[in-house]
Amino acid sequence: MILVFKHFFRKNYVGLSLWPFIILKNDSLKNDVFLINHEKIHLKQQLELLVIPFYIFYLLEWILKSIYYFDRYKGYQNISFEREAYLNENNLDYTTERTPFSFIKYLWV
Repeated sequence: MILVFKHFFRKNYVGLSLWPFIILKNDSLKNDVFLINHEKIHLKQQLELLVIPFYIFYLLEWILKSIYYFDRYKGYQNISFEREAYLNENNLDYTTERTPFSFIKYLWV
């Protein structure tokens, strides 16, 4: 289910997946197939890690990579879940082709 909350986002962030929802900054983003695909990849990741462990792992990885890079945004960009989603968002078949726990190969920088 896709929801729109324009006041929910800061800066350049336009989408977010919180199982089972995709939350977007504005209504026109519903037509962005690559953004929706990116968020669907996150929903797959969340489901395979049983949702709550996904958020814990995501937060821990963001903290560690932010320390490693001395930069919170660069830390975010290098989270394995984000790397997998960004690198595969243009492949609209990825969510059906992807093998479980595919994010693991994106863990290392």
